Amino acid sequence: MSLSCLIGHAQDERGGTGCTVLLFPEGATASGDVRGGAPGGRETALLDPACSVERIDALLFTGGSAFGLDAASGVVAFCEERGWGFDVGVGVVPIVPGACIFDLPVGNPGSRPDRVMGLAACNAAKPWNESPLGNVGAGTGASVGKYLGPEGAMKGGFGWASADVGDVTVLAVAVVNPLGAVREESGAFLAGAVRNGAILSPLGALRGEVRGEDELWGRNTTLVAVVTNARLSKSECRRVAIMGHDGLAAAIFPVHTPFDGDTVFCVSVGTVAGDPLLVGTLGTSLVAEAIRRGIREAVGAYGLSAARDIASGCV
Repeated sequence: MSLSCLIGHAQDERGGTGCTVLLFPEGATASGDVRGGAPGGRETALLDPACSVERIDALLFTGGSAFGLDAASGVVAFCEERGWGFDVGVGVVPIVPGACIFDLPVGNPGSRPDRVMGLAACNAAKPWNESPLGNVGAGTGASVGKYLGPEGAMKGGFGWASADVGDVTVLAVAVVNPLGAVREESGAFLAGAVRNGAILSPLGALRGEVRGEDELWGRNTTLVAVVTNARLSKSECRRVAIMGHDGLAAAIFPVHTPFDGDTVFCVSVGTVAGDPLLVGTLGTSLVAEAIRRGIREAVGAYGLSAARDIASGCV
């Protein structure tokens, strides 16, 4: 379980939003892949293998839509104080890509992650395997199942899952906030749009009851990172990120819609030899597991029921 990655969360529970930061004290190679039609991000273009910057220092997942990307300034300040960043001769410039989810209607739309919250998340960072799940960080205001509009949506959340194969460790983290429903391993729906205590099939609902597109736009997005101690190049990280989207497709239906900003990052801290095919295949499975854990660990809040409420018949 040798993986140099810290995870920190900060949130405004009353306001219904928060942010999550992944810190890489030794730096890391990273790339990413965006498949959703409504993404919001920061410094994601430099993750293209064709771009010259090879290493990142942290990764930010935030609520608050584009406003919440302001939290990155706190993460940058934290990294600069420690000398983490790209050496430009007169100092270092921390490299902190980030992406946001849309959670503004869930709590107080005026509450948004900012520099102070980003710095607080960094100061709260702990070894990744100590991170809580559910209603925490960027998962605080996350919701699921908005394909009939916001009414009947359920609580989303933050999840992670990991596995070891020999010396290689692979970790997947997810902020689960999709338009669509989340599926169990069996294919049954774990969370989605609820009517009369039952989760409606997205396909059936969209065939007959879908609301106007203005009620769907931008209210969604699932964010994922696959982190490994296997040494991967930037191009190999990109391929793992692409493969990771299959994990989203396994757990979320529909996925990659015009109204989601679904994004997968892959980060390699590069301490042991590893096969990108193994990392990508294992990472794909862990992405689906992390999504489901985020839903199972979420608790009802802001008028939204949780998967555990459906299971106990308490909707």
